[in-house]
Amino acid sequence: MAGVAAVTGAGIVCGITELPILGAVLLFSLFSSVFLITGAGNAINDYFDADIDAINKPMRPIPSGRVSRNAALYLSLSLFGLGIALAYTINVICFAIALTNSLMLIVYARNLKRTALAGNISVGYLTGSTFLYGGAPFGIPGLVRMSGLFALAMLATLAREIAKDIEDINGDSAMGLDTLPIRIGSRRAGYAASAFGVIAVLLSPVPYLSLGFSVWYLAVVMFADLCFLIAILRLRSGDAAGSSRLFKRAMMVALAAFVVGSLGGGA
Repeated sequence: MAGVAAVTGAGIVCGITELPILGAVLLFSLFSSVFLITGAGNAINDYFDADIDAINKPMRPIPSGRVSRNAALYLSLSLFGLGIALAYTINVICFAIALTNSLMLIVYARNLKRTALAGNISVGYLTGSTFLYGGAPFGIPGLVRMSGLFALAMLATLAREIAKDIEDINGDSAMGLDTLPIRIGSRRAGYAASAFGVIAVLLSPVPYLSLGFSVWYLAVVMFADLCFLIAILRLRSGDAAGSSRLFKRAMMVALAAFVVGSLGGGA
C-alpha cells in the first residue's frame, strides 16, 4: 500500500496518464524503495515487539517460532540498506526522506512506540510521507503539491493507530508500556482518535479544490468518509478491533479516490 501511495503521489504531480514518461527505472526505484523500507520497518518492529506480541498477537512470526529474532533483525537491516540505496538513485530529496524515515522506523520500534502519542504521531508522519516521497522526484514543488495529501493521510493514520492502542491495551499494560489509552484511559483516547478522524473527513474535499481533482474523487472519497465515520462510531461503542480494521479499509478507499481523482485532474 505504501509503494502504491508513493507512485500515486508521483502520478498526481505529473498526471497519472503521464506516468510512463517518467520511465520504468524511476518508477521501479520509487515503488521498490518504499516497499523495501516498509518491509524493513515491519521486521524491526517484530524484533523489538517479540515479548509484547507473545501476549497480544501470539501467532506473529517470532512468537510462533516461525522466525527467529536475529533473522528478523538481519532481514530488516538488509532491506533498509537496499531501500536507501534505491532512493539515492532517484535524487537527493528521495535519499534524505528514505534515510530519515528508516532511522525513524528504528527509533519508533525501539523507543517511540512505548511513548504516549509520540509513537502515534511518528506512524502518522511515516504514512503521510509516502505521498511526499512520491512528489520528491519533482523537487520542492512536488513536495508542496503533496503536502495536503500528507496531512490527510497523517490524520487518518493517527486515528487508526490510537484505535489499535485501545485494542492492545491489556497486553501493553502488562508490558509496562506508556501508550495514550494507558496514560489517559480508553475513553479519552477514543475521543482523541475520533477527533483526528473527523478532521480528516472534514478536510477530505481539499484535494478536489487544491489539486484540480475530477468530480469522481468526491464520489469515491465520500464512500471513504462514510467508512471513517462508521469506524468512529464503532470505536465509540467499544469495538476497537473492528474500528481499527475499518479505518484501514477506509484508508485504502481514500487511496483509490486519489488515483481516480487524478485521472481527470493533475498538473
